[in-house]
Amino acid sequence: MLTDKIRNKEKGIVLYGITPPKVNHTEEEIKEIAKKHTERISKLDVDGLVLYDIQDESDRTDEERPFPFIKTIDPCEYSHNYLQDLKTPRIVYRAVGNYNTESFSKWLDFTKKDGQVHSVFVGAASHEQKNPLTLKEAYKLKREVNDNLCLGGIAIPERHKKKEDEHLRVASKIENSCEFFITQCVYDVEASKIFLTDYVKYVKENNLPMVPIIFTLTPCGSKKTLDFMKWLGISIPNYLEEDLKESGDILSDSILISKKIFEELYTFGLKRGIPVGCNIESVAIRKAEIEASVELLEEVRAIIEKHS
Repeated sequence: MLTDKIRNKEKGIVLYGITPPKVNHTEEEIKEIAKKHTERISKLDVDGLVLYDIQDESDRTDEERPFPFIKTIDPCEYSHNYLQDLKTPRIVYRAVGNYNTESFSKWLDFTKKDGQVHSVFVGAASHEQKNPLTLKEAYKLKREVNDNLCLGGIAIPERHKKKEDEHLRVASKIENSCEFFITQCVYDVEASKIFLTDYVKYVKENNLPMVPIIFTLTPCGSKKTLDFMKWLGISIPNYLEEDLKESGDILSDSILISKKIFEELYTFGLKRGIPVGCNIESVAIRKAEIEASVELLEEVRAIIEKHS
């Protein structure tokens, strides 16, 4: 069970992340997409399925969004109403600013009846957003309504490279009952190592539990996708960006890069006793990129097996 693996602080947890269908799909189209998701994911050797709660992040930057923002179906609704035949445990993201106290409490009450649900609470995309519910209030409600909910948080290693305080953010979230962390997509291995070093030192010195850190990997299939990743705030070192742009096969090369990054971070964690895991994102609709995500998942499983 995913909950047991998280609470036992096991290394090598493997997740697979998807976005729910867009709200502009018809009911029949949503059912067809759900059928394909169920067929694909049921064959994967994963510990859990991540369902993202997508926000419009245009307030975070003045740069034009490379792809237009289209709202998606609520991930909890999609999981419960359309993926009911899928036995894989779920981690449902909650962009807490989209809810008020009443609606969030109602959802938390629902999670008590659904043992497959784990969650990750996400704060505002920028300080400019005015939200009915803050992350701090969401943590408080979780403790009051369903304290047993297996809760995760977001970690952004690249932010640590600039502000040098990501380990403190993570520690604060652990104290607010977060039991695991999923990172933003990682292409900067150095930033991730610096973060892990400060994380392990801080939790040991302050007698905090060393919870799993699950690094997200995302295959990149085009230059436009690469631009979108950068727009989202994903840090891609200049040399890697140039290598991918000049690549004859950007998708294959991004898989090789991601595989190398994960092996480096996994072995780094092993040496320091940090339970490192992996979340493979499949958020594209192109068949080649979906197949690439499955290939990357198999490569990640092989790395974990190799070092077990």
